[in-house]
Amino acid sequence: MKRMYGLIAIIVAFLCFAFFKENNGLVSKQKVPTVGVLTLMHHPALDDIYKGYVDELAKEGYHNGKNIKIEYQNANGDQSNLKTMASKLVNDDSTVLFGITTPAAQALANSTTKTPIVLGAVTDPKAAGLVKNNQHPGGNITGVSDQAPIHEQLNLIKQFMPHLKTLGVIYTSSDASAVAGYHQIKKECRKMHINLKAYSIANSNDLNQVSEQMLSQVDAVIVPTDNTIAGAMQTLVKNADAANKPVFPAADTMVKQGGVATYSVNQRALGVQGAKMTVAILKGKSKPADMPIEYMKHGTPVLNLKQARKLNLQIPPQFEKEAETKGEVYK
Repeated sequence: MKRMYGLIAIIVAFLCFAFFKENNGLVSKQKVPTVGVLTLMHHPALDDIYKGYVDELAKEGYHNGKNIKIEYQNANGDQSNLKTMASKLVNDDSTVLFGITTPAAQALANSTTKTPIVLGAVTDPKAAGLVKNNQHPGGNITGVSDQAPIHEQLNLIKQFMPHLKTLGVIYTSSDASAVAGYHQIKKECRKMHINLKAYSIANSNDLNQVSEQMLSQVDAVIVPTDNTIAGAMQTLVKNADAANKPVFPAADTMVKQGGVATYSVNQRALGVQGAKMTVAILKGKSKPADMPIEYMKHGTPVLNLKQARKLNLQIPPQFEKEAETKGEVYK
């Protein structure tokens, strides 16, 4: 009888051990946080943001597939996909959401008011209806602005083109970040007494015709942070080359694609900063409501030397030197 009781005790102990081991395994799995990432499209600038984000998470100790799960959704330029993808990320119980581009961030914001959302590459979150105040967001959303240093960019254009008469700006009317960028350019041009003519497109299909019209009426073109135009930059460059007119875009990747020069917001740095904010939320150190929108303080000098020479532009020596030592030169 004693042997039987002993055997029963061993079996019970074994079953308890197995149960707790299994239960602990489930708890461990539940403790692995999920970061849901939503982006509008593949594009070098947007891909750089994502790469900076993932690399910085790893640097902070969060390795995808080990102690964190990163669920990546890409709408491939189709805004109608964003709502479905945003809902999926929310329904998959993401711990934190990361939205790359304004449309992606807006889709996430429309899907949840509880899950923390970190913005990547949203020029003016307040104007986009994402936060109540950029300094005091007050809800479940915070993040990083890709607001370009417009004053620096306009000064640069004047250095390249001291006899500039009319500057054209082209932007996508359905992109809140692009519209915000246009208004910043308009405001600075008034201060600097630069004659500005504005042109807008509804989507990338309009770019060829509208840019041709614009380039027949202006001496140079400035492009704000605009994902639609970034995705169709070759069309703008083709028409600008045909008209022998320079394009000064906001992003470094757009300079590489045929723009002349810029003081660019470093796209990878946007992702890095977004990851730092995500980590602070994951660790419970901060809440989005109390985290001001972050801004990149200084633009990175970027020069497309080949394009500038192709258009017979006089390159400002100081800017060329600065780009060589502190930024990027494409030759």
